[in-house]
Amino acid sequence: MLDFVRRTAADTELISSLPLDPEGRTWVRLEGPGGSEAWLIGWPPGTGTGWHDHADSVGAFVTASGELKENSLAARLPSDGWKTLELTEGVDRERRLPAGRGRSFGQHHVHEVLNECADRHAISVHAYYPPLPRIRRYSRTGQVLRLEQVERPEDWQ
Repeated sequence: MLDFVRRTAADTELISSLPLDPEGRTWVRLEGPGGSEAWLIGWPPGTGTGWHDHADSVGAFVTASGELKENSLAARLPSDGWKTLELTEGVDRERRLPAGRGRSFGQHHVHEVLNECADRHAISVHAYYPPLPRIRRYSRTGQVLRLEQVERPEDWQ
């Protein structure tokens, strides 16, 4: 999947075709390889996802233009059955992903993705397999992570 998102992010015609909104993220669903789900996403300045995971799906994403920042947790969290979790020290990771850079991740990977630029959109390509069964959204205060919401595909399509 990482190869697919890299190739897709290098397609300048596709990237430039994404309509960009000055205030909210925009997205277009793409046909991913081997039955995966893929998305082209536009990020206005100062926007982000908030803390979330992609449940049982594995994924990959690459920044096509601009720069994104990913904050993630280097910890294997329980997959279900919890609402509040105290994180241990040293689990936080930060990655800067300028155009052309990306990463892949496994199941239950908790992260947030941000466009911290004050004056420029970022665009990225994402792929998930199996297609997203749900996204779990979290709030975070210090070292406490709290499950806030579970979204299903019908919530974002």
